[in-house]
Amino acid sequence: MTVLGMFFSRFINGVGQRNGDASRAMFPRYRIEAVTNGVHVPTWVAPSTARLFDRHLPRWRHDNTMLRYACVIPLEEIRATHAEAKQVLVDEVAGRLGVALDPQALTVGVARRATPYKRNDLLLSRPDRLRELVDRVGPLQVVYSGKAHPLDEPGKAVIERVNAAARALAGAVTVVYLENYGMDLASLLVAGVDVWLNNPVAPHEASGTSGMKAALNGVPSLSVLDGWWVEGHVEGVTGWAVGTDLGAGAVLPIGDPKVDGADGADLDRVLGQVVAPLYYRQPDQFAAVRRSSIALNGSFFTSQRMVTEYAARAYRRTVRLDG
Repeated sequence: MTVLGMFFSRFINGVGQRNGDASRAMFPRYRIEAVTNGVHVPTWVAPSTARLFDRHLPRWRHDNTMLRYACVIPLEEIRATHAEAKQVLVDEVAGRLGVALDPQALTVGVARRATPYKRNDLLLSRPDRLRELVDRVGPLQVVYSGKAHPLDEPGKAVIERVNAAARALAGAVTVVYLENYGMDLASLLVAGVDVWLNNPVAPHEASGTSGMKAALNGVPSLSVLDGWWVEGHVEGVTGWAVGTDLGAGAVLPIGDPKVDGADGADLDRVLGQVVAPLYYRQPDQFAAVRRSSIALNGSFFTSQRMVTEYAARAYRRTVRLDG
């Protein structure tokens, strides 16, 4: 069906630059371009973030590129805006689970479909390293959410492993799993956590959009160089990369202990030696990363830019060909 669709198409594209590379390797006979996904800005900006933008970036709702000028927003306002969004998430967790998260503690968000290649449980696979991080740097909280397909038994097993690890880490690292993941809950998560974690097995992530939503709210990504993050990643500026970037065309096996072990060790290293120390010891610099996430990624990975690009590169070209 894929080949049939491409045969009768005037324009063929991947949903990200890396996805375009992977598609061209799979179907070398066809001209395959790439239009990177984007997210609808007014939908995914938290109320506190919207008020911040209203003060400093007039007309941002109508012209999303105005977010590029977030670089002029004072860092203290960036911090205060995120603290407000974080408190909303803390209150939601307390209301749902009766668990009191610490608003001052470094909070990592992991929320996506539970399936093996996304490796939602990778962060918790080395519990001793997380305990060591807490002892050496400071408290750590992890907020999980995401459903498995009803027929995806391995995906359900991922959720079971996360919950088992949460019980094992009780008293050292607070780990919560929020049920009934949907847009309302996603909105709270992408705005309220401090770091957005994504660690799929490359190159199986076509694009992904949750990290784009987080960037809009000044939440930097900690991610494998796959999907959209290949384009949005500026090390230490918009977030941090983990794992080894093998480049376009490389395919890593799903479920390989060596691959998972290497990526897990690198995740521990970056989180424990770079991200957590920056959060606790250099709060202004961490706030600067938040601000850069908005200015560089929030301003670009938008549905407004995406639709404009489709119009210019695909639809108008097709009309010219027909004419």
